[in-house]
Amino acid sequence: MNFSARRRDEPLVDVTPLIDIIFQLVIFFMVSTTFVTEQGIEVDLPRSSSQTILRERNDIQVKVASDGAIYVDDEAVSWEGLTQTLEAAAAKGQGGMVIIKADQSVDYGRAVAVLDLARSLGLQLALATEANKAGAEAAGE
Repeated sequence: MNFSARRRDEPLVDVTPLIDIIFQLVIFFMVSTTFVTEQGIEVDLPRSSSQTILRERNDIQVKVASDGAIYVDDEAVSWEGLTQTLEAAAAKGQGGMVIIKADQSVDYGRAVAVLDLARSLGLQLALATEANKAGAEAAGE
């Protein structure tokens, strides 16, 4: 009888499948992550330190560009087109909000005219601004 000690093979841990799974998870998260960017007309908004209002689906965005052009949800409209759009929204009673994004260099009277039109139709209003970093630090945010 031969009772000599046989060498045992050292167990090897294969990490290749683990690396494959990690790379697939990284790719999955990179592809499934969405980055929200606003597209459309460039409007230089005034600065403010107030809190952010979240936009809902039935809200209407009215942008007033520096040249006085009016856009409703990134579509150029005339004053009559804006009036018709806001009247239709008021007639539906969606409960949405009119978010006005006026360029800081736009004529004050033009922005007030849009505000008055929305208010006269009984719609809720919000003025969009950009966060003021100095104001946010002073407010302790």
